Amino acid sequence: MFTSRSISKSFVSVAQREGVGATVRRSIGHPMLRRLDPFLMLDEFNVQLPGGFPDHPHRGFETITYVLPHSPGKMLHEDFCGHRGELAPGDLQWMCPGRGIVHSEMPASRQEPAIGLQLWLNLPRSLKMTEPKYQEIPSKGLPRAKNGNVEAIVIAGEAMGAKSAVFTNVDMSYVHFIFSGPAKHSHPIAKDHNAFLYIISGEGSVGGQPVTAHSVVLLTANGNEDGVTIETATPMQCVVLSGKPINEPIEQYGPFVMTTRAELQETVQDYNLGRNGFENAADWSSSIAELAYK
Repeated sequence: MFTSRSISKSFVSVAQREGVGATVRRSIGHPMLRRLDPFLMLDEFNVQLPGGFPDHPHRGFETITYVLPHSPGKMLHEDFCGHRGELAPGDLQWMCPGRGIVHSEMPASRQEPAIGLQLWLNLPRSLKMTEPKYQEIPSKGLPRAKNGNVEAIVIAGEAMGAKSAVFTNVDMSYVHFIFSGPAKHSHPIAKDHNAFLYIISGEGSVGGQPVTAHSVVLLTANGNEDGVTIETATPMQCVVLSGKPINEPIEQYGPFVMTTRAELQETVQDYNLGRNGFENAADWSSSIAELAYK
């Protein structure tokens, strides 16, 4: 018999300024939910030029950028290794900065905002200094499944018989559910995973408790619940994320996430001195960041 997790904490994420002239709604990473191992942050972004996220570094974790299928606009990205591209509505970029990346993320338009989600996923200590790598999957490459009024877009893991081909360094799942009308759906979650939902739009209930748009929904984790039951009487969109805890200490300074204070201090020095992965940082600036001034 399916046993649904219930809500242990829920709050509405309020829009705030981030980057340069960008607006985000922060769920994980909010003062009310600082972290949820292995997740460090989840932002819903809504940005158009001249706003954006110009040149900035990362080390020690992964960034997963998902432009929502209903987004009017696109996102552009470029890094100091020469990698650049465009994310259209429904596209996914899974970036592992590893030991070091400096990159820029900017919307493509002044008229059409890019709307999406960016997740920060911690890496275990053994992988924090790995070489940078990317997985980029267009919208048509993400597995989908549909049953009545319920559609699942599988970013990582499995849902409704559809399984993602994305490689994950951490055991986790990430599914975008689109409810086009009244429906009740039970989604399995591994018993040893931490899990939460973010309600993108609409309203409904999770584990029998009401939720509204932009709600962050932290689920219970008592080890004997099979998943979560989501129900709605009207159209609703949400993402369900779960991950196996890494259970390692975290030392964070902005876009640097390491395991010890000494490693974090060394990371700041590496960036400032242009070494150990940041050799290209001092002499590089992105071309797409200049879009904000044109």
